[in-house]
Amino acid sequence: MLSEKKEQAIKANYHTHTKRCHHARGEDREYVEAAIEAGLQILGFSDHTPYPVREGFVSGMRISLDEADDYFYSISSLKKEYAKDIKIHIGVEAEYFPEHFHKLLDFMKDYPLEYMILGEHFVPEEERGRYLGAPFTDVALLEEYTKDVIEAIHTGKFLYVAHPDLPNYVGEDKDQKITDAMEQICAAAKQANLPLEINMLGHVRGGQYPSDYLLKAAAKYGNDMIIGMDVHNPKHFYNPKAIDECIGMAERYHLNLLTCLPALGDELNVG
Repeated sequence: MLSEKKEQAIKANYHTHTKRCHHARGEDREYVEAAIEAGLQILGFSDHTPYPVREGFVSGMRISLDEADDYFYSISSLKKEYAKDIKIHIGVEAEYFPEHFHKLLDFMKDYPLEYMILGEHFVPEEERGRYLGAPFTDVALLEEYTKDVIEAIHTGKFLYVAHPDLPNYVGEDKDQKITDAMEQICAAAKQANLPLEINMLGHVRGGQYPSDYLLKAAAKYGNDMIIGMDVHNPKHFYNPKAIDECIGMAERYHLNLLTCLPALGDELNVG
């Protein structure tokens, strides 16, 4: 039975992690039950994808290759079990590493994967690259990030772009360089009819994203936006204050905020 939490404004979230990424906590079932308790009608799991790069490399921030079976089996089972209570989708959050992306697509072809969201974190890639959420001054990294995100958009493999404003560039001509990067990404996303994310976790943490740089560029190009909770703990689903503030960002810039993703056949019950 749902509590008073069912009145929370947001009813669909496609950006949800699990403990397999090594920086989230809680069991898969806890996420489902917490989402139902918070009043969600649609729940997309999109943990950091297993990524076959160099043989022997082990990531510390994503599902390992040998955990992929468990991830898809667990979420598939919960999807069936809770079908009367909530619609569950099985996805991943994936980087676009040009050298290795074909390996990812090949690895995923035998799994019941419904969608991928693009969540670029590293340049040029995880093993030998740099995490761009930490402050950096080399504008070449920002330029490569922008190029990779645009290339990823053009692959047609992603449902939307998560936290496109993640790069924490603090170098020379910061305002102009970040503005240019966000405008290029927004233009490409608009051309591809691909939504962009207002990342709620980033807002709660008070980091560099979601940023006015992104919102201004999205207003300029008329991008569709979606709020991604970026859940790493079942408790994160219920946060009316943060949700209202993220909705306020979209309203302030007169952005079209999507409530769910019809590309997955989704619609909300509003009656």
